[in-house]
Amino acid sequence: MSSKEISCEKICESKALEISEKAVDKVKNGEINKINLIWLEANGCSGNIISLLDASNPQVGYFLKEMVNMTYDNSIMAEAGEKAYERFLDTLNTEFILAVEGAVSIKDEGKYNIMAFYKGKDISAGEAVKQAALKAKYIVAVGTCASNGGITGAYPNPSTGISLQNFLDRPVINLPGCPCNPHWVIGTIAHLILKGVPELDSENRPKIFYGITIHDRCPRRGYFEKKIFAKALGDKECMFKLGCRGPVTRTDCPIVEWNDHASWPIGINTPCIGCANSRFPDKMEPFIKY
Repeated sequence: MSSKEISCEKICESKALEISEKAVDKVKNGEINKINLIWLEANGCSGNIISLLDASNPQVGYFLKEMVNMTYDNSIMAEAGEKAYERFLDTLNTEFILAVEGAVSIKDEGKYNIMAFYKGKDISAGEAVKQAALKAKYIVAVGTCASNGGITGAYPNPSTGISLQNFLDRPVINLPGCPCNPHWVIGTIAHLILKGVPELDSENRPKIFYGITIHDRCPRRGYFEKKIFAKALGDKECMFKLGCRGPVTRTDCPIVEWNDHASWPIGINTPCIGCANSRFPDKMEPFIKY
């Protein structure tokens, strides 16, 4: 591992809470304003907003009350119908961050994903994304579908779902993961509030969360080095020969885990399936092999 990678690893190990607390302190001290957040759900399973609701360290309540004003998200906002869409329109005249989960459907003018019915007209997610992207201060693709097409854009892709960066002409910060760990979402938004865009890699992912492969920090790495491999699910040894995609997938899953618990694929004896890899799912299959 190079010295640059070691340095990145130390940064990656700092929790999103640390960045978030600094952002909140500056908001409370009047040094910066609390920013609005529009969260649009395009073609996907809504898994990323559900994942965000499970956030801990910091908890989602802290994020929503202290860090940002989430003015629009159809899953958790109180308003509905035209009143909800009007909140979306009102936010376009403010300073805001745009977060999008799910791929954007372009077939049949995006009618595979209608997000609102307003003044007698269907509003597709693609139309809303374009509207918001024109005025957003920052744009974040949350999850693998928004970042790379993901499962929505997998073969045969009947709705012609594409990634946010392929849909827009503006720079996009990609946070792949199926779903995206709330640590990556809250940490990235906190960085945007504090310092602006974090250092990104060649795929526009924040290096603080996607800087090193799962394999580099896997607790089973010692078995790999000794060429001791698991032969079946449930074995304690390295799962590389069972199809683990940890060597080609860059996230800090071994550090942050999931749901404030020792819960991540390798931690529960299943191989990494590379859900945060840009080639997921088509090029990561088969997920398990013998």
